[in-house]
Amino acid sequence: MLPARVTLYEVGPRDGLQNESANLSLEARVRLIEALADAALKRIEIGSFVRPDWIPQLADTDQLARRLVRKPGVRYAALVPNRTGLDRAVAAGMGEVAVFMSATESHNRKNTNKTVAQSLEQFREIVPAAKKRGLFVRGYLSTIWGCPYEGKVDVSRAVQIARELRAMGCDELSLGDTIGVGNPRQTREILELFLRDFPASMLALHMHDTHGTALANCLAAMELGVSTFDTSIGGMGGCPYAPGAAGNLATEDLVSMLADMGIETGVDLDKLIQAGALAQELVGHKLSGRRLQAALGRRTPGEARPSAAT
Repeated sequence: MLPARVTLYEVGPRDGLQNESANLSLEARVRLIEALADAALKRIEIGSFVRPDWIPQLADTDQLARRLVRKPGVRYAALVPNRTGLDRAVAAGMGEVAVFMSATESHNRKNTNKTVAQSLEQFREIVPAAKKRGLFVRGYLSTIWGCPYEGKVDVSRAVQIARELRAMGCDELSLGDTIGVGNPRQTREILELFLRDFPASMLALHMHDTHGTALANCLAAMELGVSTFDTSIGGMGGCPYAPGAAGNLATEDLVSMLADMGIETGVDLDKLIQAGALAQELVGHKLSGRRLQAALGRRTPGEARPSAAT
């Protein structure tokens, strides 16, 4: 049975922009996030509290968090790689944070410069500290459907890592097809293993769309009761440590499909398209979202477009 309502977790301002060559100004990032909130997205990941030299595109997340006019009812989140990042997030007024790691050793080393065991050990300090301060904690677990360095992944090992993240205090687990190679049958098989240990309400899916199967994978997940999905406006994003991976599932593509199916998201599709048009202007190139491009293609010459000026 399909869920009556689906929650979207917007990652464009973080996972999308970190893979763009352009470094947007603080004002531009604020405008994009506020446009996404205005489209009635209720969960938005705004950035990452990492060292500026690691991800220059997200270097000023502290200032961004303080500059945002936070809309009531919207949950704003950010990644924290270590205890210093957590302290910065708390100082910036964040109520929700996320930790991130991979299900395979090779990708985890490339992405975090740590072994899986070292990441888990670090999280045993970060997650309980975040919970003690009253924060909601999400755990990202990448490369479950396939690894760019190791190929096929031992899903039972991924489940064991997820158990450890839950034991530390993670409230939600985002399971990632980082290279976008999954198919619906594989998605069902993976989720059936996870659902032996975790309620569907604790799981989210983070699907990349390299093979064009992200929507189909979401549908397979919904049939098993999963109702939270990570998406990125316009399909922005990818993974710098996953060669050949395409961008994330476009927010407007999933919202549009669900609307046609009569499944509620609470998202205003017209305003979401406006946010996508703004994102495209800000990054300076065409984005991959199919619904966005279809909507932009139907615009009449001279029709008002959002200004990217900051």
